[in-house]
Amino acid sequence: MALGKRRKEEEESNIDMTPMLDVVFIMLIFFIVTASFVNESGLDVNRPPTSDEPPPDSENTNIVFRVSESNELTLEGRRIDVRAVRANVERMHAEKPEAKVVVSAHPKSKTELFVLISDQAREAGVYDVSLSTDE
Repeated sequence: MALGKRRKEEEESNIDMTPMLDVVFIMLIFFIVTASFVNESGLDVNRPPTSDEPPPDSENTNIVFRVSESNELTLEGRRIDVRAVRANVERMHAEKPEAKVVVSAHPKSKTELFVLISDQAREAGVYDVSLSTDE
């Protein structure tokens, strides 16, 4: 009789792990499904290969905007506002129709400024916008 009682106590002390495993697998499936739908938006930039040759004199043939580390925008040595980019591009593009817009930015400047300049240039009718970085 004592032997039968011990077996009954041993059987009752076992914990059923099946419900806990079911919950873990359901949570795993939930996290996998939700993680696959997360799309981060960004701007893809294709960087050209670097070379030791000096760049061609683009000051005379292109419209070059310079962005400093403190996000100040200059054109031909004078400081301008982002809202004036479109008017300047239209004026300079009328003088030099083959001109392209080049944004020469400091590596620590904000990308937002490049996007604003490129949008203004496209509104002015120049669709060839390039990005270069200062050393």
